[in-house]
Parts: sequence; structure tokens; C-alpha cells
Amino acid sequence: MADHLPPSLLEACVVVGASSDKLREVYQAANSNGTPELPSLEPEVLHVLAPPFISRQQAESEAVRPFVRRRRSFIRKKREPPPFTASTLSQASSIFAGGGGGGAGGGGGGGNEDISVPKDIDLTALPQLCFPGGLHLSREQKEEEFHFLVFTDVFGNQTHGVVMQCYRPIMEGTNYYQNGTGPSRFSKLYCAYGFCVVSKHPYYTALKDCLSCVLVQLRTCRLSDLEERMKEFSAKLALVPIPPPGQLHVMFALRPLTIVLPSREDKDHPAVDLDLHLPFLCFRAQQLLQVISCLLQEQRVVLFSANWARLTLVAESLLLFLRPLSWQQPYVPVLARGMLDFLMAPTAFLMGCHISHFEEVAAETDDLILINIDEGCVSTSCSESVDLPEIPLAAADCFTQRCLSLQMHFDLHQCHHASCSDINEQRAQRRAWQRNLNHDIQRITLELIVNIFRDVSSHLNYEHRVFNSEEFLKTRESGEQLFYKKVLETHIFHSFLKDRLNRKMDAFTRMELNTRSETQKMKAMVEIPRRPTMQEIQARRNSSITENRLNKRLGMSLPNLGDDRPISFPRHTVLSRIIIPDLLRAAPKPVNVFKLPDFPAALSFHSVQSYYSELILQLGKAIFCVPPENSALLARFYYLRGFINTLCSRRLDALSDFQNLYKTDTAIFPTQLVTWLVDALRREERQQADRRPELKRLILKVKTENEKLLVKPDDHVKKFVLPRTHLHQEEFVRCVQESGIVKDIATIHRLFDALTVGHQKLVDPELFRDFYTFWKETEAEAQDVNLPSEVIEHLDNSECVYKLSSCVKTSHGVGKIAMTQKRLFLLTEGRPGFLEITKFRDIQEVKISSAPFLLLRIPSLRIQTSSRPEMFEANLKTETDLWNLVVKEMWAGRKMAEQHKDPQYVAQALTNVLLMDAVVGCLQTQRSIFAASKLAYFDKVKHEVPMMVPKTTSETLKHKINPSLDLAEPQTVHVLLYTPGQLSCSDSEGNGNPKLWVALSGGRVIVFDAASWSMLQDCVQVGASQLNCMLGLFQEQVWIGSEDSVIYIIDTRSMSCNKQLTEHRHEVTGFALDSRDHQNCLQPYSCSCDGTILHWDSSSLKVKRQFQINCNRLSSIQIHDGTLWCCCGDSIVELRKNGAPQRRIALPDDLRSMPSCFSSFVLILEQGQLWTGCADSGELCLWHIKDHSRPFKRISLPGTTGVTCMIRVKNQIWVGCRGSSGVGGQYDGQLRSQVLVLDPESHAVVKELQAHSDSVQTLCSAEDRYVMSGSACRDGKIAIWKVE
Repeated sequence: MADHLPPSLLEACVVVGASSDKLREVYQAANSNGTPELPSLEPEVLHVLAPPFISRQQAESEAVRPFVRRRRSFIRKKREPPPFTASTLSQASSIFAGGGGGGAGGGGGGGNEDISVPKDIDLTALPQLCFPGGLHLSREQKEEEFHFLVFTDVFGNQTHGVVMQCYRPIMEGTNYYQNGTGPSRFSKLYCAYGFCVVSKHPYYTALKDCLSCVLVQLRTCRLSDLEERMKEFSAKLALVPIPPPGQLHVMFALRPLTIVLPSREDKDHPAVDLDLHLPFLCFRAQQLLQVISCLLQEQRVVLFSANWARLTLVAESLLLFLRPLSWQQPYVPVLARGMLDFLMAPTAFLMGCHISHFEEVAAETDDLILINIDEGCVSTSCSESVDLPEIPLAAADCFTQRCLSLQMHFDLHQCHHASCSDINEQRAQRRAWQRNLNHDIQRITLELIVNIFRDVSSHLNYEHRVFNSEEFLKTRESGEQLFYKKVLETHIFHSFLKDRLNRKMDAFTRMELNTRSETQKMKAMVEIPRRPTMQEIQARRNSSITENRLNKRLGMSLPNLGDDRPISFPRHTVLSRIIIPDLLRAAPKPVNVFKLPDFPAALSFHSVQSYYSELILQLGKAIFCVPPENSALLARFYYLRGFINTLCSRRLDALSDFQNLYKTDTAIFPTQLVTWLVDALRREERQQADRRPELKRLILKVKTENEKLLVKPDDHVKKFVLPRTHLHQEEFVRCVQESGIVKDIATIHRLFDALTVGHQKLVDPELFRDFYTFWKETEAEAQDVNLPSEVIEHLDNSECVYKLSSCVKTSHGVGKIAMTQKRLFLLTEGRPGFLEITKFRDIQEVKISSAPFLLLRIPSLRIQTSSRPEMFEANLKTETDLWNLVVKEMWAGRKMAEQHKDPQYVAQALTNVLLMDAVVGCLQTQRSIFAASKLAYFDKVKHEVPMMVPKTTSETLKHKINPSLDLAEPQTVHVLLYTPGQLSCSDSEGNGNPKLWVALSGGRVIVFDAASWSMLQDCVQVGASQLNCMLGLFQEQVWIGSEDSVIYIIDTRSMSCNKQLTEHRHEVTGFALDSRDHQNCLQPYSCSCDGTILHWDSSSLKVKRQFQINCNRLSSIQIHDGTLWCCCGDSIVELRKNGAPQRRIALPDDLRSMPSCFSSFVLILEQGQLWTGCADSGELCLWHIKDHSRPFKRISLPGTTGVTCMIRVKNQIWVGCRGSSGVGGQYDGQLRSQVLVLDPESHAVVKELQAHSDSVQTLCSAEDRYVMSGSACRDGKIAIWKVE
């Protein structure tokens, strides 16, 4: 059971010192010889105290001694302690690894002695770590000292220790002198004892406070009573539960202090219970950046200090500064005097030792980074300076500026406050100040990490788990290249990459998303090949980066081709475009503190049970007092109460608490503990659980999860390598996607056809190599484009030069033709100048001609444009055919983009053009132009499909967006939900803007900012099944109904899904919201396909009522004036308030004869109209619900084969339809499905809107101003329509 339970505060308490026999011997020798020098002693374990301290059996058999239960013991016989040896570094890394039958490394006192050895602790090295400088005697009393330990096992699991050293007189407790006459003739000697409290969690400050409290008793107690005092102290700490992740801290009283255990921020983050500003007091910002750089590059780092406590505190702070990157190498922040040989290890490490060893370590060991904490300096074992690549300048400057704003002196903060007369009140003020300071420091260091690794995600291929490191390096500035090259090879970065490829939503991801500039957000909307914009070229010139950019350009972009330097480019020269200052000044989230009951005076079994009962009672009161909307706090109380109920063997009560926890916050749900509880249920308990529906569901879910095959998640990271064998189409798709050239599968298929023209359908590896090389060369050359300022002035900031011709003669003079995403222009020869040829939207005709030259005819390209009467002609010679394809493709792509209001068409046309260029460049054959023509997709569509979009569609269509942009293939848009903005929201994370929530296949949810239509969240994973419906609640939650019968609840602020409602037994198909005033409380309803309707309490997330309808399939529900209307497949049913059917409108007889059903309906109560649509019928039925004698009316819908969805917007009915399918199910550009707008009064179709090439799946309204339509996977786009 202990393996499944979350640990309590105490793991073990170990008392270390010298044996009584040795002390007696030393005392006698010192006073007999009169020598001033006192010998050093070998420390050994004297007592080990570990839970459980009490049991029911002991309560009966050991009523007199109720404190300690020894889990496992051994007999220590009188012998000399074995010397500590450490031949390998792994021995240091596993100091606290499971020791099995290991014993204490030290000699014993006279006779035999029982020592309790906890199962998972090896005590071999602990004595030396408790006295890292050695165990010394003293002739005078010394003050107590503390230091801190971290033990890491071979699996990377850490255990933490806090050590208190205090001195006691040797003569006390000995019986060597009789009648009290001996001591007067001898000098008094003192020996140090070490008290080490071991915990699984890094509560350094709290455990130090605990030891300080027990110190008051230790100073006055006799040595013979020391063990009992420590037993009592340890047993109390074993009663303290660790708070769950979140904003609930635990407080307890250990007289005379009140001690607080801060909770972890989340389950992946350690608790922070130390002063994070200590490194800032020891080092300047520049030195801190040096240290962080060394850790990121995984150097061999050694910390030095004369104060043992500083070593661990500074080391722990530095590792927290790296978050979310996690140190993967050996970590021993305190090395005892006998462990210095660990520094000879060849691997990277982070260790700490006493400053007295500085010269010795520097002389004996090479290539160490030596950090002197006391003097605040960083050097190497070879020189006084550090010759390592520095952190990128822009990120370092931002960090340095942020550090200036830190308020790191509590006295300055407190000088205007009244003095506290209560020590606990003063400590509370200090804790609050320290918490705010720690929050600011963590935000600043996280910002540093985000600025360093911001662009990593742009070079990831999630489908194939590839990080294109060469491409990433190529975008770095030249001075940063070596730093990134070293960091990218480290284990710490590799672990970070795994989290990015797993789309982990952690603090790094949230800050990176929230601090994106507008330019970065807009770039995320369309996938355009990377080229420097005019703005970036100008910034490069202004920043005086004028190094020779025409050196070996291929560089690191070519795997397997050499080790040339990569091309650099200043990506983010102005960090103000990246960082949002208000975000960093945000205050930490408010916390709640739960105070534990006072510890029982006598720790017997019954008193401990009474203590737990009181604790459960207090937790129940706290749960009752928490407002239902504060579900996060409620979940933490349920967690604690479930844990305590488990300790008390109240298994059913514990399961009930964990069931409530599961509904409120799945992020902290203890799956292993609940599984153990279910397996531990006795027969009568299992029968009781089966009679409680909520427990039965929880047990079923746990069993189902455990029965699933345990598939290890794919966490590998690949680097792109050029192929060495011939490629079939599937292998070719994978290689191209891994290379980062293009992701779209349809485009890659066309590229495959182009490269295999006239050959068998296999791509030769040499051909792929040539194609890849040409693509990368062209990309690198584009980085070297250095246009004159006179030219840049005529171009938009966002324009990039994508293609440049050789110098040719044209009708406007001699020069080079340049192409951007918007226009063609001529770079004139001689004095460089700008002459616009045409914008792509103004082109009227493009054709190949020939121009006379002496006796020859030279191929030329002619372009007729609407902006000028004369035709432009360029003698492009051998480039004519390619430029003809290029210009026509860009012209067609621009036309389609403007007509469809979809900027992605231009981006796709650009990709096609660059692929054509690479195909012609690598083939170098007579058929190269024909091969390139395979990629002229939009020009082909223009000739095969009518390009003209109907006028009504063009006037009504506002914009189109692609939610599948980051995916290899378009996904079906299953559900759309618009949530309005919050005018009162003043935070800087964009929560105040309206949002569009998009449910794609496989449980993927995409979130757009509905103000700018930029993507806010590229993936919130909600289960793995199809999502059927969504509902916005309180502007704080989004409810999502899934095919797996679960209702998932997304928190709109954190964009996380930590709540689930599992009361439905079948597929959840619809939601309805009763917005009438029920004491200002919204009333949500949900339905499932089996006919179940649940009425929810939106605050407590509990079911208030349940209805059941007999039907084939319940697909949706609506609520009008408090009455539920249900779409039941073959009928529309109106329900009474008690859930009984009041009215049923059946499917028309002619549709009953065919496999058809109602797909959707719209109710207009004021006009007494019910409009219904069927999935397999191209017509609507109008029913008169106020006059049953009137027959229903059929309204034919032109060009449709079925109705998929309907909504009412103002006084209109918008209908999503299914049209005819394309040939072979392939996308051919033709608009096949319609959105129809009907007038309920005239019963006529007033608008036929065409914007999708696949069936319209869903419709939603944005405050009756816009309507959004989403389509199936052959199109996969969202159209935004204006409402008139």
C-alpha cells in the first residue's frame, strides 16, 4: 500500500554521530595526555526512525511504548566502521537507492542494538554527508548549523534531506565517573550530532523550521532521552500529508512555530520551498547567465562555498531556473571530503564541495567550470575566464534588464509597516513576500528560456517526430551558432524536444503562445516557405550585420554533405515584439491555506485515529464552505480527504472522494492509488459500491483503463537523413515531410509524379539528393538578397523575394525580374532601381512569344496587365518556359485567394512555384518543364473548373481559415463554437478576445482569436474519439460531448481539460442551455444517443434530473421557453417538464420508406414554425405547431442531396447542405456544397452560398453578426460569412 500512497512529509529521520565507546575512549585519552589537538571521528548511524510508527496490533501489545514500529531491523555488533569508498560515480548517484538489506556504515556501541532501516534507503554514505567536513570534537559549545542534501537514484528519482548539526557535552550520560567527583578534574569536551530529516519532496525551509522547533527540546534533554524525543518528533511529521499540486498549501503547528508546506504549481513541477533570490545576491546577472549557459551546454560544473548550506540552495535554484528543461546528468550538490574523486568522472555533472578544496580541484582536474559562490565569480580549471559560447545576446539583454526590476530586500519592502509582535505573523509576512519574489524570478527565468528556444517549434515535424536541427541552426545569428550547436547535442535539450513533440501544454508553451508578436501569429495562419521579409532585410542593414553572406551557403542545411558553417539570420532583433511586459508583471495566483489539527499529545493508535477523524471532519467543513464555482480548490480538498480516508481504511469513502475529484480536476487524479483501492475492496464493500451508481462507474472506468494494452508512448526524436535507397510513394512522402520542405500530402504526391515522369514510379536516392540540395541552395541564396533601400521603399514590409531571374533584356530595360508573393518587378541594371511590372491580381494574359535577335528568334515571355496599356516582354531565353509556369501559377493562386477570401491559396501557389524551380534545377533534361507542369495545380484548376465565384457568395464571404494547417491532411470540422469576448477582462493573455473553438477528428480542438482570426491554440487534446457538440458556459468553461460518452470541460483561461463528466453511458450528441434567470445560474442539459437527457447543476457539476426518451437515436436537443425539443431520428419530440413526451412530429411517410432521418431542426415559436431537415433529402419540411390542422409544407433546396445542420440567425434560417461528390472523392477545386439562407416568412431561399468542396458539417453564429461554416475532410476549411 505504501507504494501507492502519496508520501507524507517524513520519509525517515536519521541520527548520526560517534559511538559512545569511541567517545569514552577519546575523552579519556584527551584528558590523560593533555594534548591540545583533538582527533576527528568517523560518523556512524545511531538511530533510524521511519514510519509507520504505530499499528493496531502494537496498540494492543505495546500500550506503554506506542511510538515506533520497526519495519526491518538488523543487529549491529561492536566493530570498526568500514571506510567509505567510491570507485564509480553511480555510487554517488544512488546514495539513497533501494538498499535492500544494507546496514548502517559504522561501528556500534557496547552490546547489540536494533536499528530500523527503511526499505528504500541505503545508509552507507549518509554519515559522511551529514558531516561533509568530518566529525570534530570541540572544547567549547558551538552554534547549531544546517545544510541540505539531495540524493538521486539510478532512475533519476530524488530524495531530499535537511541536516542539523548540534554539539553536546561528551560526559553527559556516561557512567565512567561515579558519585559526580570525576568531572571536576577534567576539561569539558563537546561532540557534534547530526539529525537528518529525509523527505521525498524538497521542503528545505519547512524541514529546517521543524528541526529548529525540536532543537529547543534537544538542548535541555538528556542524551538517554534523545531517541524518544526524536521518535515523537518523527511520528508527528509522519502525520503531515503533502498538499496536492495547485493553489492549496498545508499549515501545521509545531510549537513554537507555525509551518507551511507550499504546494507544487503542477504535477510536473517540484515544490519551491527555498529563497530563489539567493543566486542573485551571490552573482551579478552576467555571471548568472554564464552559469546558466554552462548548464544548458552540460558542462562539468562544480560549486564552491565555505558554507555547506549555500551549495544545495544555490544548486537547486539554478536547476529551477532551467525549467522546463530538466537536468539529466549526475547531480551531487554536497560532496563530503572523501568523495572528491567523483570529480574525476568523464561525464557532465553538477556537484558542490567546500571552498578549501578549490585549489586542489583546479590543479588536479581539467575542463571543469568552477563557480565560487562566496565571491560570485566563474572560472575554469584551466584559466580565470570562461571560454564558452554565451547565451544569445538579445535574450541575455532582456534577462539583464528584467533583473534590475527585482525587489530582493525584505527590509526595504517592510520598512513602512508596523513591527510585528508575533513571530508567526512576521513569518507569514516574510513568506508572502518571498512567494511574490519567487514568482517574479521564475517568470523572468522562464522568459529567458522561452527567448532562447522560441523558434524550436517552427522546425518540428510532429507526425514523424523529426527536429530539423540544421534548419533551426541556419536561422540563428553567426555569433549564436556555436552556443546552439552545443546545446542541441545535450541530453537536457533532447528531453525538452520530447515534450515539444508531445505537444505538452506547460508553462513554456503557454508563455511562448502568449508572447507571440502579431507577425508571428499571422505567419502561423498560412504556411509560407521561409524567406526574409523587406522589414527583416532593413533590420539586418540597420543593425550593421554586414558580414560576408556569400560564403559557403549550403552549410548545416545539408545533412551528410559536409560540415560548413550555416547561414545566419537575425530572427528577433527587437525583443519587444516577443515579450509582453504586462504578462511578466502578473501577480501570482492567490493561494488558500488549510491548517491541520493540533498533533495528539500521546501518539497511540487510538489518538492517531482520532487525529485523522478530526482532520476528515475539518476537510468536510472546508468542502462545504467552498463555493461550487471554485472547483480547483474543491478538487484539492477532495484529494486530501480521499488520501486520509485511505489511511484510515475507509475505502468506500475514499473512492467517493476520488470520484468527486475526477469530475472536478483529472490532472491530479491518483490513478494508481484508486486502482489499488478498487483491488483492495472486500466482498461486502464491493457489493456496497455496486449499489452506488457513481462508485460503480468509477470502478468500471478504472477496470477498463487497466484492461487496455499498455502501449509505451513514442518519445523518440529523429533527425532528418537523406535516403539511400529507392523511394516508393509512401516513403517519398515521409522523406519530404521529414525534410521540412512541405507537409501537404496532395502536394507531395504531385511532386512525386513530377520527379518520376518517364520513369518507373520510384525516386532514385541521387535524384532526391539533387532535388534537396537545389531546394536548400535556393533557400540559402534567398537569405543573401540585399536589395537597395530605394527598392525596399516600394515593397510592403511583409513581402519576400522568392525568385530572381538572370539579367535579361526587357521592354523596360535590362535587369533582373524578381517575384514576391504579390508582384513582379524589375531590378534595373547599372544604378539599381525599381520598376514594377505588375501585381498578380492585375494580370490579364501570359504567353510565350519570340523576339528577333539578328537572324535568330529568342524565346520571350509576354505579360498583359490592366495597370498599363502596353504589354511587358522579357527575353528570358532558356528560362522562358519555367517563368511562364511560375507566373501563371501565381496569377491563378492570387485569383483564387481573392475570390475565396483565403490567403492560403497564395501560400500554396508559392510552394508549388518553388517546387517547380527545384524540379527543373535537379532534372536538367528536356522533359524538366513537362515534369514541373505537374505541380502547376492552380493553373490547371483554373482551366478545368470555372474560376468565378458567384456574386452573392463573394459579397457575403468575409474570410476563410484552415484549422488543419499544421497537419499533413485536411481534417473534418465536426463542431464549431463561438464564445464572446469579455470587456471587463484586463489580463494580457488575450482572454478578453472572442474565440472560435474548432473540433477536428480524433479529439483535437483548435482555438482561434475571433478578432484577428489568428490561431491561439494549435491543439487541445480532448480524448481520442470524435467530438459531437460544444457548449460555452460562464465564459470560463467549454463543455464538449464526445463519442466515448464523456463530457470534457475545458478551462478557457488555462486551455486545459482537467474535468470530465461521466454520467452518460453512450455517445454524447447534444447540449442545450436554459438561459432564463434561475438565481443567476445557467441550466445546461446534455443528451446521448440512447435517449438519455441529463439536467446539470452548473456549479456543482451534479445531475439534477434525468429523462429517458424511447427512440432510435437522439441526435440533438434545444430548449425554448423552458421546454425541451428533441431530434429523435424518426421524429421531433416536445417534452413536458417532468420529461414525458407532450408532442411528437413524425418523419413524413415517403421518407420513412427509405433509410432517412431528421438531421436537424429550427423552432420559431413566435411564428409557430418548426423547420426540419433530413440527412438524405434535399428539402426542408415546415410544420405549423400552433395549428395542427394545417399540413406541413415542403421547401425544395436547389443543388443539395441532404441537410446536415441548421441554425437561426436573426430572422433567417441558415442551412448547411451536402452536395454531389467529386470524381474519385478527390478535391478538384469545385464548390460542391452550399450554405443556404431562407426567409421564414416567404419560405424562400434568399441566398445560395458556395465556399466548400465537401459537405458542410456544422454552423455557428457569432453574435448574429457572422456565421461560420465548417466542412468535411476533402475541404476541411471554415468559411466566415457576413449576416445582413
